[in-house]
This record gives sequence, C-alpha cells and structure tokens, in this order.
Amino acid sequence: MTPAQRLRELFARKEFLPMPGCFDGLSAKLIAAAGYKVGFMSGFAVSGARLGLPDTGLISVSEMLDTLRSCVNAAGDMPIIGDGDTGYGNALNVQRTVADYARAGAAAVMIEDQVSPKKCGHTKGKAVIGREEARMKIRAAVEARQDLQKKGHDILILARTDARAPHGFDEALERCRIFEAEGADITFLEAPESEDEMRRYCAAMTKPCMANMVHGGKTPILPGERLGKLGYALAVYPIVTLSAAITAMRAALEALKPGSNVGLPPMVGFPELQQIVGFPAYWEREERYKAAE
Repeated sequence: MTPAQRLRELFARKEFLPMPGCFDGLSAKLIAAAGYKVGFMSGFAVSGARLGLPDTGLISVSEMLDTLRSCVNAAGDMPIIGDGDTGYGNALNVQRTVADYARAGAAAVMIEDQVSPKKCGHTKGKAVIGREEARMKIRAAVEARQDLQKKGHDILILARTDARAPHGFDEALERCRIFEAEGADITFLEAPESEDEMRRYCAAMTKPCMANMVHGGKTPILPGERLGKLGYALAVYPIVTLSAAITAMRAALEALKPGSNVGLPPMVGFPELQQIVGFPAYWEREERYKAAE
C-alpha cells in the first residue's frame, strides 16, 4: 500500500486526524512512535530548524525535498503530508513539485495560492495570486498526479488558499469550491477568524477539510473533538514540536552557563536516546553481516 493509499484509507474511516508538524527525521520518528496516524512536514518548522530563518519563501525546493525524504524514511508506515508552498513557481513548476514529492514518498502535497515569495499564513503582508491562476495551478497539480498514477506513483493534492486575509472569507470559500471542482483531494482555508467561519467552510465542502492550529494565530484554537464536529477531517499543529524543542534547548543551554544555578531540564538518558535513534536495531543487523574470523 502506498503512502497515498494509506491516507485515503484513513479518510475512509471518517475519524478526526490530528497531525503534529515534523521538521526532520527525528521529529517524524517521534510523532510516529507516539501513535499518530499521519504527520505534516511544515515549511515553517523546516525553515526555522534547518536554516534558522523565517517562513518567507527563503527555503528552496531541494532543501524541502531533502528534509521530506528524511521525514518519510524515519516515519515508517505513518503517511507524511509535505508542504509544497506555492509549488515553487508557475503551473509547470507545480507539476514538477508534485512529481518530486510523490517520488520522495509523500502521501500528499500542499499547494497554496500565495504570491511568491510566500509568507507564513498567520503573519502580516500576505498576497494571493488571481483566482483563475490559482485554479490553473491546482488543475496542473491534479493532472500531474494523474500522470504519476499511470507510472505507478501516487499522491493526494491538498489545495490551500490564503485569500481570507487580503480578500475576505467569501473569496477564500469560493476558491476552495473551485479547488474541489478541479479535483483536489483535500482543501485548506487558511486562517478563518471565527468558529462560524470554520463551520461554514466545512459545510460547503464535500472532501476532507484541514484546520491549522497555531497558538497566537488568527484562528480559534479548538479541541480535536470540536474540530471533528465542525466537519474537519484533520488538523495540523505545525510548530508544536519545534516550539517544544526550542523551549527545552534554551533551558538546557541556560543551565550549562558558568555560574548558573538553574538545573538541567528533564531529559532522556543516554541509553534511551540510543534506543530512540536506533542503535539496538543497528547492532542487531550488524551481527548478521559480520565476517567469520
């Protein structure tokens, strides 16, 4: 079963799916080990962790693909949805991005309608391309997926609009309807500003809808049960793991300063760390291939 097929099977169960954001192999591995059924490779988190830079279109497609492969390989059977930003160019660039993400093992790729260079969905200064150009980019993505299926590859298309901030809710909702009509498998109306908008969006769609839960952002933070009742199939928590990692690293670095009277924060011991990253499994396999003396 391909990652895309596993994701389709999860959707068929009609259960709400929370998705923590991953940004490298270790974070993807921990998410899978914690029992989550799907993970999301967040462009915000990858840009922050890999480059130490903001999610403003500075990271390249090759860097995102390299990270995606690490996440997919570490996640085992857990499907990974990959953030494909704007598709890194025009409709033809979108098609290449879809193909590259599919070959890298992503279960789905998210394509958005922001003007390039894009910006994080909950920050200021966003602008979106015209409605028809956005339609053509999603059409191109869907047709790329159809070509891939003929060659034995598969991937779902997650179509995102950021039109809510610059043009209002009605324009964003209309774009989601258009994306569905063009064949997108999942839609994502970014940054609705009330629970009523969230409800209206889900009620208007016939395919899975995704929510984005960013503390301090524009969208109300709701519990998973409530999101499911509103009609969401899945919700991404894109920066939870990165924020937690930053908090822990800062505490550890503060404790190590000369003269500090702050103790080290809770940490896994070295034996557990070896277990997490896979030393015991490596040693077991190593024994199989030892040359006879």
